[in-house]
Order: sequence, then C-alpha cells, then structure tokens
Amino acid sequence: MLTQDDFKPVTLADRDFFTRHYKEYPQTHSDNTFTNMVCWNHYAHYTFAYIEKNIIIASTIANVTRFRPPIGPRNPALLRSVIRLASDVSDNVPINLIDPDTARWMRGICPGINLVPDRNSSEYVYRARDLADLPGKNYLTIRGQVNKFRRNCSHVVEPLLKENWEEVKRFLIEWCEWKGCEGDPVLAHEKDAVFFAIDHFNELPLRGLVIRVFSKVGAISMYERLNDDTALVHFEKGLPDCEGIYKAINVETATRLAEHFTYINRESDLGVTGLREAKMRYHPDHMVEVYSLKLDS
Repeated sequence: MLTQDDFKPVTLADRDFFTRHYKEYPQTHSDNTFTNMVCWNHYAHYTFAYIEKNIIIASTIANVTRFRPPIGPRNPALLRSVIRLASDVSDNVPINLIDPDTARWMRGICPGINLVPDRNSSEYVYRARDLADLPGKNYLTIRGQVNKFRRNCSHVVEPLLKENWEEVKRFLIEWCEWKGCEGDPVLAHEKDAVFFAIDHFNELPLRGLVIRVFSKVGAISMYERLNDDTALVHFEKGLPDCEGIYKAINVETATRLAEHFTYINRESDLGVTGLREAKMRYHPDHMVEVYSLKLDS
C-alpha cells in the first residue's frame, strides 16, 4: 500500500531520472516539469514516489499536501492507492492537475468519482508563429505597441548566458522593487524561483533571452522544450522604462521558438482577472484543461 514514506523530495540530482521518464510519458502541463518543481521547491515543497514504473508527484503549500495522478503505465490498483492516501492526508481537493485523458480513465476505474474542471490552473497554448508574426486584425493593437517600442527604444536582443547573469540578477532586484515584492508573497516567491533558475541555469534545460534598452537589461525570458511540438515559457519579466517592452520580449521569444515548435505554452492565469484578460488578448489556440478530485465536504 502506498504511504507517505514512499515519497522523497525532488532535488537537482533527480534531473536525469525525470528526463528519461518524461521522454516516454511527455507532459503538457508546466507544473509537472522538473524545472518548475526545483525552481518553486521553496514554496511548494515537491516530493515524488516511483512505484511500478509510475511517478506520483505531491506538493505541500501552506501545510496542505495535494497529489497528482500517476504518470506512467495505467495501473488501476496504484490509482486507487493514490486516491486512498490523498484522501487520508489532504483536504477536500486531494488530487489536482488531472488531464482529460486521465480524468476519463479515472472515471472508468472509479464510477461516480467527482472530478471538477479547474479553470484557474488550465494553461494557455498559442501558435508560435502567431505570437512571432502577430498577423491580422486580432493582433493589430499589440503589433502597434511592438512597433512603437522598436521605433522609440534603442535596444539589442541577446541570449541569456553566464556573462550576463549578474546583470540579470540586478535587473530582477529592480523589477521586484518596482512590483513591490516585499509586500506580495506570490511575487516574492516568484523572485526566488527566477533566482534559482539563473543560479542553476546550466543544470536545467533552460534557454533565455535578454533585451537591453539603452544598454541596460530591460526584459528577460526563460523557456524550455515541453514536448515534441510545444515550448514552455517559464518566466518573462520587464521594466517600465520603455513602453511596449513586455510585448517586445514576447515577440522576440516567440520568433526564436517558432523555428522549432508549433505551439508555445504560456502557463495559467491562476484566476487573476487582469492576467486572464492579458492572456486572452493573445488569442490562445487551445487550453491545457485540467481537473481536480473534489471530496464531499
């Protein structure tokens, strides 16, 4: 029977193990990626178990532990064990980030199971070429903002490399001062996650871009391959020194990714109204829909 003793913390030493497993079982949601787990470990305290060729991921936020469905060959007995353990140790949402195929499988194994859509955790996926080219009327306003930035702001685009890491860290400190990270726990945790990504950049499957405005770092992005046809943008930050810089880093990132990928996953909106509106303005091609197991209160 699966117990909490079967779980161990996710660490950088587990990178190759997750890489091998995800080659056989590609992921579509950012939260299951190894990069996400190690960068946000200070906040979500990720653990995992490897049972019968399946990875089971758990995270603990604010003393509440939640689980993910098994990642690996379908195993009804293991699924029931995960549900049993999660129901015993979690709250009334013991399992989350359940993809539609897994949700259908779970309903077949456990008829009557209450799986509810989780819109706040569903992720936005765009056509890479659309984000790079901003074609047609749908992108008229964004295209105008990018062109204004290019006209008014002397800038260069360069890869994020060891040579500019320290400048990028200074940029992030300035970004945090502007955003008021000290008074916003979510932004403070995000700052720590980005710093971890930079400090371990060469140990992670990350690539990145920097936009210099008037020779100073004004925006950055960090991204990686998610699966065969989709790239994932983990972080994208910009300072307000030059209007349109967020739109510009988005386009520059997409232009490079469109050479290798059909789609770009730009993660969820977490239910934040302004963020949801901003993501919808870029006209997603589709969403990575997820469900949660909801127990009766």
